[in-house]
Amino acid sequence: MTARKAQRTARLIHLLSERRVIHLSEAATLLGVSEMTVRRDIATNQGQIAFLGGHILAAAEIDTDAPYELATAADSHAAAKREACLHAVRKIRPDETIFIDCGTTLIHLIDLIPDDYRITAICYAMNVAERLTRKANVTIIMLGGVYHPASASFSGTHDFDILKSVGINAAFLSAAGVDAKRGATCEHFHEAVVKQKVMGLARENYLVVDSSKIGKLKRAFFSAMDGFDAVITEHGEVGPESFQLPA
Repeated sequence: MTARKAQRTARLIHLLSERRVIHLSEAATLLGVSEMTVRRDIATNQGQIAFLGGHILAAAEIDTDAPYELATAADSHAAAKREACLHAVRKIRPDETIFIDCGTTLIHLIDLIPDDYRITAICYAMNVAERLTRKANVTIIMLGGVYHPASASFSGTHDFDILKSVGINAAFLSAAGVDAKRGATCEHFHEAVVKQKVMGLARENYLVVDSSKIGKLKRAFFSAMDGFDAVITEHGEVGPESFQLPA
């Protein structure tokens, strides 16, 4: 490792100790190098630094026991999340407007959107927006506000007027807990507010979760099961009126 690279790495680790999560572009600016150089530095220091959805964090954060962190959730049940999104992507039609919720499940949905589909996508999470930028034919509407590093998402009601002015054909929602009686829940209250607003405006609402979320109940309620047109897991699609996993 060269002296300059060692200095950059030490500074980046120091920044992470203070802020926990830094976006790639911001890190490049702070270090006075290109984003590609930062990526190379991370690649040679994977034991100390991790890269996730356009964000940089300490590698130790991925092994944290916190109730929910974006970093922790990223690799959890990844295969099941992708399989659920393989079913969900069939609900996306070209020339329509969709909403994509925060978290790590729906990142896979973005990857599966056909490259030739011209759609408009609304989101409020940085990792989701960063992934959407890789789709040349997608127009992105990003809702802003106060940034919450744990879920890489924003909160605030001032952008709700934007939502009212857009016709949302389909909303793809995520959840940390799904219970047949108590409904869909998440870890963060600010997320629940956005989810509820979007669900009230969208023509179709789809809950996309892997089956590990079934039977769990988290602190922030956002919808009863009959608020969804369908629940989509790695096993396929089920209607909310008969919510159960296939045998």
